[in-house]
Amino acid sequence: MNPKVDEFLSKAERWQDEMEKLRMICLDCGLTEEFKWYQPCYTFHNRNIVIIGELKESCALSFFKGALLYDAEGILVAPGENTQSGRWVKFGSVREIVEMEPILKAYIYEAIEVEKAGVKVVLKTTADFPVPEEFQSKLDAIPALKAAYEALTPGRQKAYLLHFSQPKQSKTRESRIEKYIPQILNGKGINDDYVR
Repeated sequence: MNPKVDEFLSKAERWQDEMEKLRMICLDCGLTEEFKWYQPCYTFHNRNIVIIGELKESCALSFFKGALLYDAEGILVAPGENTQSGRWVKFGSVREIVEMEPILKAYIYEAIEVEKAGVKVVLKTTADFPVPEEFQSKLDAIPALKAAYEALTPGRQKAYLLHFSQPKQSKTRESRIEKYIPQILNGKGINDDYVR
């Protein structure tokens, strides 16, 4: 057991009992307990398998490569519409977790086997995401913006493309792009100023 996880759970404002039960299930499966991204994370041979998260309306057990699991029970859900690899199961009570314990353990063991086999999720590349024409116009008109954007990591590029593409109206897309031009020119991703 990791003392950082002990501290995290002792300070949790909600879902403390539920997260403790999920913790015990993960440890029963022989996973190593670590503390990453401010959350309890469970690994197998230094490879991420699952992470426990505290949400407003529930807590969640998230599988890093959940998209590769055979979801016989139909319990795994993508956290967002653009999530490519991860899948989670959300819980609102210890009772729900207890009832699903055998299923959760089976999924964790399958996730371990996926990791042992070295199977990887085939992720979309930045080229697979459309560049909104409003952003392309800015890239063409401002060479420094194009250079700064191309210097960003692929993940940061994708985050901008997704954010800029969301609005239905061109005016709103243009407004978003204008707002983030200084951040791109400073070499920062869309979430780089977020502080936990």
